[in-house]
Amino acid sequence: MKVSVKVPASSANIGPGFDCLGLALPIYNTVTIEETVLPGTGIEINMMSEEENFDEMVFDSIPKDENNIVYKAVELLYNSIGQVPSELKINIQSQIPIARGLGSSSSVIVGGLLAANKLLGEPADETALLAIATEVEGHPDNVAPAILGGFVLSNQEDDGTISYCKLNWPEEWDITVCIPDFELATDIARSVLPKEVPMADAVFNAKHLAMLVQAVNTNDEKLMKRALQDRLHQQYREKLVPGMHEIIEAFKHEDGILGCVLSGAGPSMLVISHKYDLDKIKAVVKDIWEKQNIKADVRTLKVEEKGAYVVE
Repeated sequence: MKVSVKVPASSANIGPGFDCLGLALPIYNTVTIEETVLPGTGIEINMMSEEENFDEMVFDSIPKDENNIVYKAVELLYNSIGQVPSELKINIQSQIPIARGLGSSSSVIVGGLLAANKLLGEPADETALLAIATEVEGHPDNVAPAILGGFVLSNQEDDGTISYCKLNWPEEWDITVCIPDFELATDIARSVLPKEVPMADAVFNAKHLAMLVQAVNTNDEKLMKRALQDRLHQQYREKLVPGMHEIIEAFKHEDGILGCVLSGAGPSMLVISHKYDLDKIKAVVKDIWEKQNIKADVRTLKVEEKGAYVVE
């Protein structure tokens, strides 16, 4: 028996929502798990990409044994019901660019978990799956929208459970995803963050996160334009993303542009707009990055309301 699960990409933080906000995007990874019948075959992990310019060296550097994050997630699920994984063949069909701030690792963790859960007869409910995925990934901001779809505010409680609230992203607000052709590993992006931040910065983000939630709930463009500011991570990561400052400045005072933020830890960026020339966004971003010899894939997408699902 084998099961395939399709999982959307995700963009976390969205400005002030550091480690607690994320939205699903219609770019997908598909994880297929098959229980092999031949004893002693062990674990087989295969990765394939539909991207024309994928980096084979990145794929080659990903563990293909028990250290693979998909297998770790599957193993935790099996262990939670008192079992150990049998011989497994895991295939990962990748469309989500790796190390670009689009939740590629969360997507395969979620895909592996849901596929294994189906193989086992679905012993784990949504709560358990969210908790296991977060344990492997480290925080829920990407895994929550990957499982649930939509725009999600999430938090890991002290007991390990995940609490969340889905917000209704305004349909008319466009999201232009700007994906540069260079990678930025999450651990490197995390390493530049300070261990402590000034109280003023923490208060600033708390205020702006509250403003962002209210702006989304009330479809308030003026409030959203003020809300999409951050002092906890973007200012520190800016030095790791060439052109980031220039892109933000280019759209700062444009009517119709609600904000420009890092996608997750970067280096991808999101430009959020309403009734703005989308071709102009694409041209401006590409021009700024081309001046720094960076190529970019720029796509305008809607929030993916459907989370991970089993492919029939």
